[in-house]
Amino acid sequence: MKHYKALILLIVVSFLNTSCFKDNDDTQVTSSSINDFVWKGMNLFYLYKDNVPNLANDAFTSNEAYANYLNSFAKPEDLFESLIYQRETVDRFSWIVDDYIALEQLFSGVTTSNGMEFSLFLQPNSNTKLIGIVRIVFPNSSASNNGLKRGDIFNAIDGTELTTGNYTSLLGSNSYTLNLASYNDNGTASITDDTIISKNESIHLTKVEYTENPIFETKVFNVGGENVGYLMYNGFTADFDQQLNNAFATFKSNNVQQLVLDLRYNSGGSVNSAILLSSMITGQFTGEVFSTEAWNSDFQAAFEKDNPEALINRFVNNNKGSALNSLNLQKVYVIALESSASASELVINALDPYINVIHIGEHTAGKYQASTTLYDSPDFSRNGANPSHSYAMQPLIFKSLNKVGRTDYFDGLTPDIELSESYLNLGILGDENEKLLAAALADIQNPTAKSSSIKPEKEAFLTLFRDSNSFKPFYDNMYVDKKLPSDLLSRFMTEKN
Repeated sequence: MKHYKALILLIVVSFLNTSCFKDNDDTQVTSSSINDFVWKGMNLFYLYKDNVPNLANDAFTSNEAYANYLNSFAKPEDLFESLIYQRETVDRFSWIVDDYIALEQLFSGVTTSNGMEFSLFLQPNSNTKLIGIVRIVFPNSSASNNGLKRGDIFNAIDGTELTTGNYTSLLGSNSYTLNLASYNDNGTASITDDTIISKNESIHLTKVEYTENPIFETKVFNVGGENVGYLMYNGFTADFDQQLNNAFATFKSNNVQQLVLDLRYNSGGSVNSAILLSSMITGQFTGEVFSTEAWNSDFQAAFEKDNPEALINRFVNNNKGSALNSLNLQKVYVIALESSASASELVINALDPYINVIHIGEHTAGKYQASTTLYDSPDFSRNGANPSHSYAMQPLIFKSLNKVGRTDYFDGLTPDIELSESYLNLGILGDENEKLLAAALADIQNPTAKSSSIKPEKEAFLTLFRDSNSFKPFYDNMYVDKKLPSDLLSRFMTEKN
């Protein structure tokens, strides 16, 4: 008989000699009870369950063997990590947190921020010294209020030169001063004489709780007699879905006939927001398949038997009853770079079978899996979560496929027009002369000339070291807030024996 340990009562392990710790409310809770939650959730939901022997339904021959297994891990994080399938290559995106309140704030767009994003590069002719280049400054933030600009270069923090060994501690502080610098190529093509020159300028920044509006910029251009909409969208944040629909209302009222969707710094977010955005771009495919889902074998079989429609995400024409402002386009230009991930890639991949998607930029991040938040409650939902601790998990639960079955783009999506940002000449976001937007507008004006007029440009002398997103927890996440049918979940949990 199979032993489905996901249903072992917590009382079984409560009498064991286990370590205790205090949660955020100073309430003692046994680590083994949280370990039980971790194993249950991963055994039930984890996309790669079939590849992890310790997650098999018959992995343990007795309750004692299961309890001993849980007790072999001192911390829930250790157990969770041991259950991840090929962390470096396949599952780079599952995680566990000990404070789900902070996690929920993150999904609502609330973070602690000083209002800038940046990229770190190795200084020329150095393997240890770094420079940072500001790539975006958010409005009404410490960065914007203190005059920081896109393209500003810094080489030190609080007077200490940035290096590969100290950048985390220096930039991780809640308050610091950027020491600005300039890049000097000494007027030669050679990089051997390039230098970084410190300026006598500094900008003090302070991190505060900040809610980022992902709709960073909207504009309408006239190109060759056509109205072209431009939307820079920096995160699939469900709390701003209505504002997104309002932006498309503006496009619609301006009779926009072409659209440039800028996802260059968009690392993902809500799958439902991706569906809404794609439905606003189109509108003529309501009810058609947007994407399908592939779960672990247990869940896949249960869905296919009881509710196969739950595996299908479809284009829609409304958001919670409010009509979408759709453009009914047959073509869309998408600016996407290596930092474009998950839900950004989902939009490109899901639209591709339906309309002409012209991807300008670089290969994307390569994340095609989605996760959901699991709480320590009877049905893993937020309602009824165990009040004794604030742990939650965000494991991968399914991978997305487009209408024709395309998925597993581990190396990212390939651009149609390959082009990278010029980090020493970034330009102004939303300006028609900014390099990547200019490439889209040029193709709109004269598509047949794109191969001869737009050449890939790479600044090989600048070696990218880190991205500011790496400081953000779970920055490249694609998540779903999907309520599983209660009868399906109940039957699935109780019938396995």
